[in-house]
Amino acid sequence: MSQQFDVIVIGAGPGGYIAAIRAAQLGMRVACVDEWKNSTGGPAPGGTCTNVGCIPSKALLQSSEHFDQANHHFAEHGISVSDVRMDVAKMVARKDSVVKQNNDGILYLFKKNKISFFHGRGAFVKAVDGGYEIAVSGGKEEALVGKQIVVATGSTARPLPGAPFDEQMVLSNDGALRIGAVPKKLGLIGSGVIGLEMGSVWRRLGAEVTILEALPEFLGVVDLQIAKEAHKAFLKQGLKIELGVTVGAIKVGKKGVNVAWTNAKGEAQTLDVDKLIISIGRVPNTVGLNAQAVGLKLDARGAIEVDAQCRSNLPGVWAVGDVVRGPMLAHKAEEEGVAVAERMAGQHGHVNFNTIPWVIYTNPEIAWVGQTEQQLKAAGRAYRAGSFPFLANGRARALGDTTGMVKMLADAVTDEILGVHIVGPMASELIAECVVAMEFRASSEDIARICHAHPSLSEATKEAALAVDKRTLNF
Repeated sequence: MSQQFDVIVIGAGPGGYIAAIRAAQLGMRVACVDEWKNSTGGPAPGGTCTNVGCIPSKALLQSSEHFDQANHHFAEHGISVSDVRMDVAKMVARKDSVVKQNNDGILYLFKKNKISFFHGRGAFVKAVDGGYEIAVSGGKEEALVGKQIVVATGSTARPLPGAPFDEQMVLSNDGALRIGAVPKKLGLIGSGVIGLEMGSVWRRLGAEVTILEALPEFLGVVDLQIAKEAHKAFLKQGLKIELGVTVGAIKVGKKGVNVAWTNAKGEAQTLDVDKLIISIGRVPNTVGLNAQAVGLKLDARGAIEVDAQCRSNLPGVWAVGDVVRGPMLAHKAEEEGVAVAERMAGQHGHVNFNTIPWVIYTNPEIAWVGQTEQQLKAAGRAYRAGSFPFLANGRARALGDTTGMVKMLADAVTDEILGVHIVGPMASELIAECVVAMEFRASSEDIARICHAHPSLSEATKEAALAVDKRTLNF
């Protein structure tokens, strides 16, 4: 006998577990199916973000940042230390502990909201009267029927043709988070978020890191001025970044990996490394969903086709997060999950793609929302720009971290904020004010007129807003 639910969510990543919780809050009987396993085989909800993405990478970044500060910056503060060592096993164990805390937190939230959790792989079986049958496999076999289905199965790392992931020598983000000792030489293909963050972790711990990027420009999606500032900072730290390269044959040996590549000038090169991380993007995870059984439409990439409301081609079937169009960001998935739950309840869920923030958690951090200067120029939109360097910010000086700037772009006529771009300390936190401002269609003058605490990094945002009108006070 099948168990009956108002809503079945397939996947317990940021989009899935949030959708399940919001639907339960709205009075629906909810089930959530997820197959992630921890080291002992138990459930590990949270998806890629919690298990092998956002959360563990930030734990490693924090640990490596402490190590880097102790080695290179404590002396500036009058703190003398010697024989600083990194216990990589303990660092990784701490990371695993942070992940488990998040896993357990989600399981607690399911219990608190009376959500039925099923540990296994969820797949469509067939359409039935009033809904769809979902099979749970991989553990205890279950047959579930839901009036409405939310697919939130996320994404997987895209492999490079000819170099499949073995997670020992050729690593995805998963293997990159489980390196057991500091490699002498580490190679990365791709200078996106994962590449830069993982490269930063192991560079701080002593690895010689080389990044090979196919695009001719560094961080092409980032505002050009901000990307140049970040590029300069990373090179100064010791990251080797090669742009405009063509990767050739990759040979895996017993002791390392050999990468043949051609530089931007067309010159043949080779790179020998102990480990190779490949971070060239991610692909929607619909393998094993059995979408064809019910006629669920997928696009050429394997993503579920949805409309602006996250509705699929099937009545009562929704999809959110990395498995649909749009940026592959955990917080984007969460917003879609909430919106879908509210739409199922007859409410008006809201997701504004124009005000979704982006963050790269390197040092300096990079964060932005809205349009870049190059996008505005390409669109022919008249704008004014203002920027303010952290070098002139009192709190940044006190922190000893004055790299970077805040840059604000506003419409030349209406002064509406069109984009804000930050490279520097705590950019991930500073961007929130700008997201709020843009969501309410604020002007740069609005930010300029708001009192900001002194001394604070946020004053750089106020000064950038003042700079739009060429009236900065501290620079």
